[in-house]
Amino acid sequence: MSTVSITAADVNALRTRTGAGMMDCKKALMETNGDFEAAIDYLRKKGQKVAANRGDREANEGQVIAKVTADGKRGIVICLNCETDFVAINADFASFANSIADAALANNPATLDDLKALQIDGLSISDKILDYVAKIGEKIELSRYEVVNAETVVSYIHPGNKLATVVGFNLPGVDAHVSKDVAMQTAAMAPVAVDKGDVDASMLEREVEIAKEQARAEGKPEEMLEKIAQGKIQKFYKESTLLNQEFIKDNKLSVGQYLKNQNKDLTVTAFSRVSLA
Repeated sequence: MSTVSITAADVNALRTRTGAGMMDCKKALMETNGDFEAAIDYLRKKGQKVAANRGDREANEGQVIAKVTADGKRGIVICLNCETDFVAINADFASFANSIADAALANNPATLDDLKALQIDGLSISDKILDYVAKIGEKIELSRYEVVNAETVVSYIHPGNKLATVVGFNLPGVDAHVSKDVAMQTAAMAPVAVDKGDVDASMLEREVEIAKEQARAEGKPEEMLEKIAQGKIQKFYKESTLLNQEFIKDNKLSVGQYLKNQNKDLTVTAFSRVSLA
């Protein structure tokens, strides 16, 4: 136990630095004989212990944040998860999520692990998360980080910060209303790919097999199954690929047709859609 006098100012300074509770900070300073940096490590280790203890808990709430660089050519989406909506809607948690998104936007890390290694206020994001776990006692997880690069990139965050999209276009200077329409379409209709040729081969195989099995269960002859399955695949493309989906503001047009009505060369090159659900 510490023989050093621990003052209220010491405790407050540690609280300011770490965000941990007053009694936790006081105990950390006492356990480390007043060594400020050792006390920070003590609290971080406590955060690690809390995180480990809560590792089997579901963290299905949180904040999804999308941002675009000032030149409009790169967009990012991050998802910071927590356990409860009470924490998710807390202004401090929202600020933390936004600070991670800002770090991602400013530093352009290549991977999620690279993002976690970036520093905010002298601490890695991974360590900041552990400190936050120690502070609130909930599992916190940075689960997603996506990047889109293009000539024009636009972001959209659905009200409530549980769903966000970034969409990239092949031409610069895309009209803001047009780009937002497509970003909102992506949020609402959850496409799995930009166009037919972008659908993952294993996903297509699965859709074909499901369609064949459904047709077989309906008593259709074996020689017809492939043709029936291909018809189902065309429906899948229309429902699940962005450029072939019906445009939500005018279902007489596909999204691809809507874009070509704006500019015959305009198309989507990439998108990312991140949702808590």
